[in-house]
Amino acid sequence: MPDTLATELATYQIGPRIKTLRLKKQMALAQLGEHSGLSTAMLSKIERGQLFPTLPTLLRIALVFGVGLEFFFDRTGPRIAVTRKNERLRLPIPAGAAAASYFFESLDYPLADRRMEAFLAEFPGGSPPSDPHQHGAEELIYVVEGALTVTVENETTTLFPGDAMTFDSSVPHCYQSAEKASCTAIIVASP
Repeated sequence: MPDTLATELATYQIGPRIKTLRLKKQMALAQLGEHSGLSTAMLSKIERGQLFPTLPTLLRIALVFGVGLEFFFDRTGPRIAVTRKNERLRLPIPAGAAAASYFFESLDYPLADRRMEAFLAEFPGGSPPSDPHQHGAEELIYVVEGALTVTVENETTTLFPGDAMTFDSSVPHCYQSAEKASCTAIIVASP
């Protein structure tokens, strides 16, 4: 790659932006590799600015974090994004597990610098509970279909269709379908 092109690409700070997203999600390089299908070595080189990702590679990373490609490039204009059903990527949690605790799809990934993150989540009936996790400042769950058990610290609540719950997501919490049938919910979290 010519030096001029490499210098111009370096001004976008794509690697540091990826690392910032990864650390914000408290995700290890290996976990990012599992979710994106990319090698840990390649991701490390990208984060350190030793390798510039192709657009398809950058898109794979962007989908994991629920951001659009424009997140990595300066952009002006109104904050509007449309997420089409057929464009969403369905990711299992935990990645690579024999039985996923739940699947999620980002509903707002195309919007750069989001002030919230919205997901459509499916909790298969009979699936194991998710691992306790914590993130951000606040989370809202709205159950669309089925029943969902939510445990925040040591308090367990079961939600049914139309029920909503808001809680401090900086404390450990986990989810599990409360029935043999699957549960669908919308989850909105503030980063």
